[in-house]
Amino acid sequence: MKGVVILGAGELEIRDFPDPVPGPDEIVISMKASGMCGTDLHHLHEPCRRTEDKVFIEGHEPCGVVAMVGEAVHPQEAQVGDRVMIHHYDGCRVCNYCRSGWTQLCPNAKVIYGGPNGHGAHAQYMKIPAHTAIKMPDELSFKAGAAISCGAGTAYGAIKRVDLCAGDTVAIFGQGPVGLAATIFAKSYGAKVIALDIGEERLAMAKSFGADHIINPLDGDPVEAIRALTIRGEGATKSLECSSNPDARRQAIECVKRWGTACMVGAYGDIAFSTQHIIQLQKTVVGSLTFSKTMMDDCAQYVVERGIDLERLFTHEFKLDEAHEAYALFDQRKIGKGVFIFD
Repeated sequence: MKGVVILGAGELEIRDFPDPVPGPDEIVISMKASGMCGTDLHHLHEPCRRTEDKVFIEGHEPCGVVAMVGEAVHPQEAQVGDRVMIHHYDGCRVCNYCRSGWTQLCPNAKVIYGGPNGHGAHAQYMKIPAHTAIKMPDELSFKAGAAISCGAGTAYGAIKRVDLCAGDTVAIFGQGPVGLAATIFAKSYGAKVIALDIGEERLAMAKSFGADHIINPLDGDPVEAIRALTIRGEGATKSLECSSNPDARRQAIECVKRWGTACMVGAYGDIAFSTQHIIQLQKTVVGSLTFSKTMMDDCAQYVVERGIDLERLFTHEFKLDEAHEAYALFDQRKIGKGVFIFD
């Protein structure tokens, strides 16, 4: 089979790999949709090429159909023909984090599929432990399932992390795939959404997805602009920072009112802020790292029950042999979400 590998320093290749065969507790997925994530761009621009023993197939937003099942896999866990999303982590499986479904927090033996140490979904087939497969509602499309497998699921996890309510005003910094999904979910909760991005194309998408107000931080002080849109100029009640930009992180804290909550969602970079905003103004700053297996299932059910169209996030579809073109376009950060589609 063919698989996309990212080597760093702006390089990627399409390589040949043997078709996977499942071990006793594993399954093989025939891929139907594999989403592209901003984390892939961090891998693409790592300064050093990865050594050959650290080259893995990219793609951590997997969705497809079970094609093969290991001999020890229970039928209730997975059967050939099941439509599944993938929680793209494995761990020791016995620590409290693994047992509670937060496998990505495992301190003992963490594997990230499509990341630094596990083959991912940008290939015709993907081999995974059976426990990582989440059965999809029949009403959910493969593209929507791929979105939930990372980007949209991460947005849903952040919404839950700040306990968003219908009466909230939430400022969402960064309208890439995660931020746009957060905008969609926040509107479905009934919150007032202020979307921020330096890209006019993405701001236009946020507006079309229901954002009540859009702000380009290049046009002036975004904190003052947010306050001007809130009651008595006090600021937003909640904020989500989805860009990993240090300035945006500081602004996400500064823009919330007294007793407000700022959530750091972007996975890279540092943060610096004044203690006045945390102590004297009684603000709360939290982090949110993707989602648990249970939360992933909850997100899929929520999307179906509310009739949320996550496919709107995808602006471009690609075949696997178009990987160079796909990532060149995605790297411009002017499109919504890209996805590889398989026959």
